[in-house]
Amino acid sequence: MNATFRQLRLFLAFSEHLSVTAAARACHVTQPTASMQLRELADGVGMPLYEQVGKRLYLTPAGEALTRTARAMMDEWAAFEQHMDGIKGMTRGRLRLSVVSTAKYFVPRLLGSFCAALPDIDVALEVLNRDGVVRRLRDNLDDLYIMSMPPEDLELERHAFLSNPLEIIAPAGHALAGRRQLPLAELAPMRFILREKGSGTRLVGDRHFASLGFRPDIRMELGGNEAIKQAVAAGLGLGVVSRHALAAQPGDEGLAVLEVEGFPVQSNWWTLYRKGKKLTPVAAAFLAHLGHVGDKG
Repeated sequence: MNATFRQLRLFLAFSEHLSVTAAARACHVTQPTASMQLRELADGVGMPLYEQVGKRLYLTPAGEALTRTARAMMDEWAAFEQHMDGIKGMTRGRLRLSVVSTAKYFVPRLLGSFCAALPDIDVALEVLNRDGVVRRLRDNLDDLYIMSMPPEDLELERHAFLSNPLEIIAPAGHALAGRRQLPLAELAPMRFILREKGSGTRLVGDRHFASLGFRPDIRMELGGNEAIKQAVAAGLGLGVVSRHALAAQPGDEGLAVLEVEGFPVQSNWWTLYRKGKKLTPVAAAFLAHLGHVGDKG
């Protein structure tokens, strides 16, 4: 069986998008060229690599196996290229990073300082909800992953690099704003606006509430921190968000942080990758950069 790197790169793009048009666009070729390359690759394998069911395309078992093999080959080649650049005294390459949505408030700053030190680095950043990042982690699509609640069913290398305190927020001017050491029980009559089930913030918050024997009266579940802040500022209820999602002066957003007993909840941001994964030199350099940031923090 003969397969070119161009065909394998094209097939990886197809396996990610499950669209010939999107794969062609990602690889900067025409759709007819992409279709021909994928057909030649399937002929070489001797089995269909994908099938159409209804209006959607799906990988066959052979396609899934080829995806894993092609990705491993491309990762090894990228690591080799970066290693050769290192020998030549050059530091360049591509960093593939997936982060949960709350991390968007601080990850760009970390990438900014990293890229300032290594200006020839390219970055591919995916910002998704926790379930989306976990899916990419399972499929080993990126170099590194950042989240606050790592999945427990995967063997992972974990590196804590930044604290992630969760705060209870209220509208600015709320009757409880400014009071100290509020008993959590005093919030029982109030309605809460929380992140969707499955998000890291919700998982940590639910565990903490349960440990304190408190059941919040949930008025609304929303899929993003900005939506929660807007709803809280509008007086629809109290919220629980990461401190990183708040402005330096929460009052500028029409919000107040309540000083509630048992809060803020202390958790961490973690950098993750699959155990046994060989990091590229660029990924290893970014991991070291995060460790340095954590030491300074």
